[in-house]
Amino acid sequence: MTTLLMSIIISLIMPMIIMLIALTISKKIINDREKSSPFECGFDPKSSARMPFSLQFFLIAVIFLIFDIEIVLILPIVIIMKTSNITICTLSTMFFILILLIGLYYEWYQGALQWAK
Repeated sequence: MTTLLMSIIISLIMPMIIMLIALTISKKIINDREKSSPFECGFDPKSSARMPFSLQFFLIAVIFLIFDIEIVLILPIVIIMKTSNITICTLSTMFFILILLIGLYYEWYQGALQWAK
């Protein structure tokens, strides 16, 4: 009983101690304006270091990732069709593709697929 209690206490206290040590070591003490500004040979920067990011490009990238994951989910269906009921597998695949096509149509309707306006 005491060994169980001691192991529980050690498994709770040791991670807390390690996290506190890591927190105190990783703190930045000095927050200087010179250190936080971008370095351009000692001169003040000519323009902003943060360039504006195109939201349209981000949406296209997210849509690409969604349809990339779709391919990963659809490829094993061929193997599953050999071992399961073919009608249920076909209906579920068609339902999955229908949901993805509705999502694609919605993105097209919202204008997220148009690169230039």
